[in-house]
Amino acid sequence: MNARTEPHVLSQLSNRHLDALEEETIFILREVAAAFERPALLFSGGKDSLVMLKCAEKAFMDTKGPSGSRGRIPYPLLMIDTGHNFPEVTDFRDFRAKELGAELIVRSVEDSMARGTVRLAHPGESRNVHQSVTLLEAIEEFRFDALIGGARRDEEKARAKERIFSHRDSFGQWQPKAQRPELWTLFNTRLAPGEHFRVFPISNWTELDVWQYIEREQIALPSLYYTHKRQVVERKGLLVPVTELTPPREGETVETRDVRFRTVGDITCTCPVESPAATAADIVIETLAADVSERGATRMDDKTSDASMEKRKKDGYF
Repeated sequence: MNARTEPHVLSQLSNRHLDALEEETIFILREVAAAFERPALLFSGGKDSLVMLKCAEKAFMDTKGPSGSRGRIPYPLLMIDTGHNFPEVTDFRDFRAKELGAELIVRSVEDSMARGTVRLAHPGESRNVHQSVTLLEAIEEFRFDALIGGARRDEEKARAKERIFSHRDSFGQWQPKAQRPELWTLFNTRLAPGEHFRVFPISNWTELDVWQYIEREQIALPSLYYTHKRQVVERKGLLVPVTELTPPREGETVETRDVRFRTVGDITCTCPVESPAATAADIVIETLAADVSERGATRMDDKTSDASMEKRKKDGYF
């Protein structure tokens, strides 16, 4: 991610397509509110969920009621916390939810561990994959019938297969070969008892679209998304941040580099990229030159096999 930032390129880049993407996202967010009884919006405080939250704000809060009061987002925000999230992100999550007056529900993998429903193979195992268990427990606790997520089709092969309205069976599982057709923006939202939907309003966005929208709408993000100095070690082609959870291994050299995060998640499996980009406009230019996908460049847990994400999604992952 060492693309040279050239401001004149940005002035030549059209963002007119963002209006169509925004309109589609707003339509889907309103469709969820109309079609389901107990939906929730998955909200991590990351860039994709913040873009989706901005669209939800436009969908529901920009319209004033009869009394002149501002509208509200009609479903709660839900986060599944591994307990190993970057504090800059969780602090921003709380700030943004409070700013909008939105209900925020947080459920923790650590609580699932205390109940015995999550058991780590060893203390250093990443908790990221185990979020599926905690998520399914939250669905049962609140009887959610639709969960709105910020996944995009360009992120990963398994996500490219998935419909916008993705059906889950009574076990929370995804069946790729039994997906419902979505012709002419018509969504089949029929549910049997115990089933639910995962809905992905920004499926058709790309990483570049997201950053163009962030730049156009001036969306505030956690500071980790922009260049900062951080101690890292090189490991398996990635820059691993040096933290208490991810200490350097024997023989590794700790370096301080100018980095930023393309995506944020569990500290134990999320890596930054080297970058001098200090603004959303800078990142748009970098993203134009990127030849490795967002998750491919930053996620250790996706490097186990080409099928790792699809297997996790079948088991109930986001």
